[in-house]
Amino acid sequence: MKNFFSFDPKLLLYGFLITFFASYGQTFFISIFNAEIRSLYKLTDGEFGLVYALGTLSSSIILVGFAKLIDHTDLRFYSFIISVGLAIACVGMYINYQSIIFLFFIIFGLRFFGQGAMCHAGETTMSRYFGSNRGKAISVATFGGQIGVTLLPLIVVKLIGIVGWQHVWLGASFTILIFFIPLLFVALQNQNIRHHNFSQSKNDIETNRTWKTREVVFDKKFYIYLPLHISAPFISTGLMFHQVFIISQKGWTLDMLASGFVFLGIFSLIGLIFGGPIIDKYNTKKIILFTLLPLFLAIITLIFFDSYISMFIYLSLLGFNMGISTPFLGSLWAELYGLKSLGTVKALLHASGVFASALSPVIFGYIIDFGFGILTIGIISLLIVSLSTLLAIIYKEVI
Repeated sequence: MKNFFSFDPKLLLYGFLITFFASYGQTFFISIFNAEIRSLYKLTDGEFGLVYALGTLSSSIILVGFAKLIDHTDLRFYSFIISVGLAIACVGMYINYQSIIFLFFIIFGLRFFGQGAMCHAGETTMSRYFGSNRGKAISVATFGGQIGVTLLPLIVVKLIGIVGWQHVWLGASFTILIFFIPLLFVALQNQNIRHHNFSQSKNDIETNRTWKTREVVFDKKFYIYLPLHISAPFISTGLMFHQVFIISQKGWTLDMLASGFVFLGIFSLIGLIFGGPIIDKYNTKKIILFTLLPLFLAIITLIFFDSYISMFIYLSLLGFNMGISTPFLGSLWAELYGLKSLGTVKALLHASGVFASALSPVIFGYIIDFGFGILTIGIISLLIVSLSTLLAIIYKEVI
C-alpha cells in the first residue's frame, strides 16, 4: 500500500480534488436547494424534475462527443476548461433571473461540467495511469466525492441560514476559481512526462486496440453490464432529488437529513476502502454481481421502516453502495475494453449514467404529483436492481 501511494501522489491528489469539486454538479448538492429553487421559479416537484431531466439529458447527449476528448487532449487544458465551466454554472445559480430557460441552462452547466465531465476526468485518469492498482486509485479519487457528500450538506444547511442560498452558490464558484484551479496545475505539473511513459508502457495487443464509439455501441457485452452501471445513478438520483418529499413523508427533518449524510459519507468511504483492494485481488465477473446488493437493502429499509434510526441505516447502505460500486464498475470497463480508448468508452458510460439520472427526477416527480409515494418508487427501484443483476448473472461468461 505504501508503494501505491508513493507511485504518483500528485495524480492521486488530482483525482481526489476534481471529484470533490464535481460535487457542485451532483444531485445531492443541488437537491439541498430544491425547495428554494421551486419557490423562486414557482414549480411543482414534477415540473422542476422535468426541467432537471431536460438539462441533464441534454448534457448527456453532448457528453458522448466531448468527454472522449480526454483521449486526445492535454489533461491540464481539459481539466481547466471543465472547471471554469462549472464555476460559471455556479454563478448562474446565484443570479436572480426568473426564467425557466435560464434555469435549464444552469442545470445543464452544473450537470455537464460537474456530474459529467469532471467525474469522468477523475475516474478515467485513475483507471488509465495506475495499471493493476486502478481499483485502489479509483477509490482514492472517489474519496473526494464522498467527502463532499459527507461535509457539504452540513456546511450548506448552516450557510443558507447565515448568508442565504444564492450566496452559497457564489461561494462555491469562488472555491473553484481561487482554490481548485491553482492546485490543478500543481498536481498535473509533469503530465506530459506521465502520459509519455503511459503510452510507451502499453504493448499488449488487447490494451492497444482502439475502440471507436460505434464499435462499443454495437458490442454485446456493453449492454450486458450497462444496466448494472446505470441502475444506481437512476435510483440514487431520483431519491436524492426528492429527498425533501421523502423526509416529509417519513417525519424526518432537514437537519436530521444533513446529519444522516455524515453516515452516507462515512459508509461510502468504507465501501471504497474495501472495494478497491477487493477488485484488484479477485475475479471481476464474480465480484461485480454483488454491486447493487447494498442499494437493494437500502430500498427495503426505506419502504418498510420510518424510525429516526432507519434513516441512518438507509443512508448508510446507500453510501456503501456508492463507495463499493465505483471501483467495481471502473475496473470492469478497463478490463473489458483496455486502457487506450478508455476515455471513449467512459464517455459513453458517463453519458448513459447522466441520461439515467435525467429520467428519475421527472419520473419520480410525476409519481409524487399523481398522488403516489415512497412505496411505488421503492417497488420500481427494486425491480430495476433485480433485473440488472439477473442479466449480468445470465450472461456473465461474456466478459
